[in-house]
Amino acid sequence: MSLVLDPAAQDLLFREARTANTFTDEPVTDEQVQAIYDLVKYGPTAFNQSPLRITLVRSPEARERLVQHMAEGNRPKTATAPLVAILSADNEFHDELPQLFPHFPQAKDAFFSERPAREGAALLNSALQAAYFIVGVRAAGLAAGPMTGLDFEGVRKEFLDDDHTPLMVVNIGRPGPDAWFPRSPRLTYDQVVTTV
Repeated sequence: MSLVLDPAAQDLLFREARTANTFTDEPVTDEQVQAIYDLVKYGPTAFNQSPLRITLVRSPEARERLVQHMAEGNRPKTATAPLVAILSADNEFHDELPQLFPHFPQAKDAFFSERPAREGAALLNSALQAAYFIVGVRAAGLAAGPMTGLDFEGVRKEFLDDDHTPLMVVNIGRPGPDAWFPRSPRLTYDQVVTTV
């Protein structure tokens, strides 16, 4: 059975997708980010939760503050990318559930009245949304450099609050010279899939 998605789109979104390590200085506009979000917001989550929050780091001052919290090897990439996004989980996402899940507005209190339950759901579903976001960046013809090599608590204190948990930092832009490391191996179907 073949995939329905055009082979060129398959390549763009998956086969040729890699973490970009260098970028050109071509800016990434607010309109591009809006288009990415307007596409990926439709990706499914449990209870239609939308816990992902995106903090765009644009000013030189904010960039300097963020770079200090990145792992040493990630600092040059974050310092030079045209746009950097901090992706985080909103642990108070349940406040929007009556609007987002109107056929069962009681879900807010029935499942998410306790903070530990919210944190677990927010982490899982915002990570899912973060993956959609990265694919959306690719769909916009841009390259993404997602990174988890950072001081998470430092980023939270510097840019977020106690109700938000940082997930990753994503550098965004057009790929620059020598942007890609060689393709790393992948597991085979038989290594991953088990039928019971």
